[in-house]
Amino acid sequence: MQFDQIFASRNARMKASAIRELLKLLDQPDIISFAGGIPDSALFPTDEFAKAFKNSLSPERQAMALQYSVSEGYMPLREWIVGEMAKIGIVCDPGNVLITSGSQQALDYLGKLFLSPGDTALVGWPTYLGALAAFNAYEPRYDRLSLKGDRTAESYAVGAAEAGSVVKFAYLSPDFANPTGETLDRTCRLQMLEVAEELDCAIIEDAAYQSLRYDGEAVPPVLALELEQKGTVEDCRTVYCGTFSKTLAPGVRIGWAVAAKPVISQMVLLKQAADLHTSTINQMAVHAVAKACFDAHVEQLHAVYQRRRDVMLAALEEHMPEGVNWTRPEGGMFVWMTLPDGADGTRLLARSLETEKVAFVPGQAFFADDSGQNTIRLSFSKSNHAAIQEGIARLGRLLRSV
Repeated sequence: MQFDQIFASRNARMKASAIRELLKLLDQPDIISFAGGIPDSALFPTDEFAKAFKNSLSPERQAMALQYSVSEGYMPLREWIVGEMAKIGIVCDPGNVLITSGSQQALDYLGKLFLSPGDTALVGWPTYLGALAAFNAYEPRYDRLSLKGDRTAESYAVGAAEAGSVVKFAYLSPDFANPTGETLDRTCRLQMLEVAEELDCAIIEDAAYQSLRYDGEAVPPVLALELEQKGTVEDCRTVYCGTFSKTLAPGVRIGWAVAAKPVISQMVLLKQAADLHTSTINQMAVHAVAKACFDAHVEQLHAVYQRRRDVMLAALEEHMPEGVNWTRPEGGMFVWMTLPDGADGTRLLARSLETEKVAFVPGQAFFADDSGQNTIRLSFSKSNHAAIQEGIARLGRLLRSV
């Protein structure tokens, strides 16, 4: 049977994840990989998880742990998240929290919730390719989100109207963004709120890396700034998406969304149709581990990742040829490199794997219009200091040769 003849039209916009494919390279022992933006598994709190899962399967808890549960999520975990949100200026209650299977599921739900075919989504140029993958299935039109003063709300509205659509949301990752590592300052976040007010659209705040700040001054989340203006989360247009994947462990697939209850109630309906609820035993284990050691564990991550970032930045200064530029992130996992005009990151990757055995992610995958051929993303989270120094030296040698 020719299944492609009966696939829905939306499938034409769905592409294989470049990062998912590159993760396969991590199993090759001769490759120095700066590709996958993933945490170091050696840093997982495995002892705490072992205790938590064992406790979840104790005689008095195993029935709950292995049974169906409510779609909104495990109440003690939602209550713990409410407490953590309050620490960063987001006052809410458990009814404003939905537990998802990683924050990626939240992005998929939000795309499904807000986007009809042809609707406009504002995204960065570049932006997280997982967000593009989540939104693509709902057939949006993308426009370039810029908070540097060169775009007005009217320009977004006019562009959408000329295409026969309206702006439904702006998606941004304000802290140590994937892929650039850059952080939006307070002024830009407030400007985003002004633009969204004028457009009467939602804001999706992807806070996957917010806990991973190594230096510099913390900036309140966009939702916290909006709460300062409006007083209650019920009057806010921002949807905050968080995750334990970058702090505790990605394999348990626990994320969350915080928003006004009308948004959460609709996301709950989507979850009931998709997977009923996120794994109960995983939620129970994450709650126990977070309650026992979250702050101390994140502090340990800071110490390790900050040093790896510093080693990579120093190696770049030493080995990169003239004409190559890169970001200097205050946190997160990524450094974004811009190569001279005419360079092609995809072809460079093929040559790098063949001659230097160094992997990275070509930047083109992070652009909604497939531009950015002369950019690449480097991750420092997974490699030790020696591998970072050697890999960057090899990459510098390759760039000089081309």
